[in-house]
Amino acid sequence: MNPLPPALTPAGRTRVLWRGRRMTYFAGCDYFRLSTHPDTIRAAIAASRTYGLSVGASRLTTGNSPLLVELERELARFLLAPAAVVTPTGSSANACLGESLHGEFTHVLLEERSHPSLKDAVSSLGAAVLPFAHRDPESVQRWVSTLPSSAHVLLATDGVFALDGAIAPLRQYRDVLPESAWMWVDDCHGAGTIGSTGAGTAQLEGVGNRQLLRTATLSKAFGSYGGVILGSSARIRSVLQRSRTFASSTPPPPPSAAAALAALRLLGSDPTLRTRLTDRIRQIRDALSRAGIQVTASPAPIFCIIPDTSTQRARLERRLVREGIHPPFIRYPGGPASGLFRFALSSEHSASQLRGLLRALEAE
Repeated sequence: MNPLPPALTPAGRTRVLWRGRRMTYFAGCDYFRLSTHPDTIRAAIAASRTYGLSVGASRLTTGNSPLLVELERELARFLLAPAAVVTPTGSSANACLGESLHGEFTHVLLEERSHPSLKDAVSSLGAAVLPFAHRDPESVQRWVSTLPSSAHVLLATDGVFALDGAIAPLRQYRDVLPESAWMWVDDCHGAGTIGSTGAGTAQLEGVGNRQLLRTATLSKAFGSYGGVILGSSARIRSVLQRSRTFASSTPPPPPSAAAALAALRLLGSDPTLRTRLTDRIRQIRDALSRAGIQVTASPAPIFCIIPDTSTQRARLERRLVREGIHPPFIRYPGGPASGLFRFALSSEHSASQLRGLLRALEAE
């Protein structure tokens, strides 16, 4: 049996073809639908004509495209980081950073619901990995109280949790960590979507760049493909020098790099993109609250519904289909084994699409 679900074909910017029907799509992570914006498409086509579909080599040999250099500069600027380096994927950003950190820390405090790629990455650091409870500064503090004064500590966590949009309390973590401790934030779902200018969870939480490492992806808010590591210039040099994954990988294709650059320009020049997304998040969350439907409080464009029984799951799926909505039921590492409905809002969803979603969720 093929474990993959049926393939979905796009049918417009907010719809897919599913079982022969054109359905509204409240899933995935393309929060501004920049993967289908005319500007990003034009940029990708132009880059493919100039640079081809691949640089065909590691960046440490002959594969260092000027598009990648420009993209790193713009990502650092937009995400308010000292420096950046682009990697093939968001998951490989974690792997590359982890390799560069090997031997630097004695203890890693790991958020128990972190993304699997972050868990894999910290396991390669050669440090004791101490899991702490989900979004729980007191759990962090209890671990800290057991550590020797000689400990070199790194706290690793998602910034925005992928399944329900919960935000990591980075400021509270910083308050209970030793002064010398570092934080590593996998901000794949926060970069571009939250914070006053879209710079992500660190901006929202006001923690600054001191002893902060960040990883993110270009495949979500930026609608393209690739990963990024954000940190000091010295940290980026360490990744280039110490990561075997980075050294042996071909970087994102030039069309993807050009599309990501166009996406950054759009997000920087068109504030209505983030305004529309924020408005839709507030509208849906306020309506769910009034209806007594409990979802995680968050400014992120993600929420989930976890059915208690297979009967509840089937009932919600029928209501969604009746409203012309693709039912986004998934099973994902870190979520409940029985699965959940994960909903992702977009700046491009229409008012009528949002009303249909609310009708399906509020109906009994």
